[in-house]
This record gives sequence, C-alpha cells and structure tokens, in this order.
Amino acid sequence: MGRKKEVVFDEQPPDFDPANPYKDPVAMIEMREHLVREKWIDIETSKIIREKLRWCYRIEGVNHLLKCRHLVQQYLDSTRGIGWGKDGRHPDQHGGCVSSVPKWLFRAWIDVSFLTR
Repeated sequence: MGRKKEVVFDEQPPDFDPANPYKDPVAMIEMREHLVREKWIDIETSKIIREKLRWCYRIEGVNHLLKCRHLVQQYLDSTRGIGWGKDGRHPDQHGGCVSSVPKWLFRAWIDVSFLTR
C-alpha cells in the first residue's frame, strides 16, 4: 500500500437535503459543521498568504510593488467573501443581492430614505 497523494473530502454531507433542511436534524448539524470547517479553512489559507506577503514586503523592500503583486492579488482574492456575516449562513442560502434590484428602483429607494430622516 502506498500513501495517497491528496486527501479527498466530501463536498457536503451525503444525506443533507437543502430543500427540506429540518427533515433530518443530524444531517443538518453535520452540514453546519461542514460549513464551519470550510470557513475555517478559508480563513487559515488567507492567514498563510498574508504571512507570505509580509515576508515578501520585508525582503523586497522598495521593489515590493512589482515583486509582490501576485501575492497581493492572491490575498485579496482569498479574503473576498470571508466572514461570518450577521447571521452565519452560507452565502448560497442568502436571498437575492442588491444588484438584482433594478437601478432606478434602488435610486428611488435611496432618495426616499434620505427624505425620511
């Protein structure tokens, strides 16, 4: 027997039904633990990239704008979307975003909100 080259994790618990999440409480808790685990992996990955970026800034000195650009982009990409939010739900479970609202309706809402203050 040999060692496996990489570890393969499940994408989500196999018996979780997103259409009816309360049908199986055990699967719902497993799904919640899975989401927390994935969020921690993303957070720790961004911390590792941040440490590499600090090292690059220190080593490169005045040339850091050119030499560390790829790490800056990696760090910005890794931190985008990280955070627990107010309710702790996964982004897939949120409703529509503000960009799905027509711009004219959004502008009208902003104008009315300023008038009501």
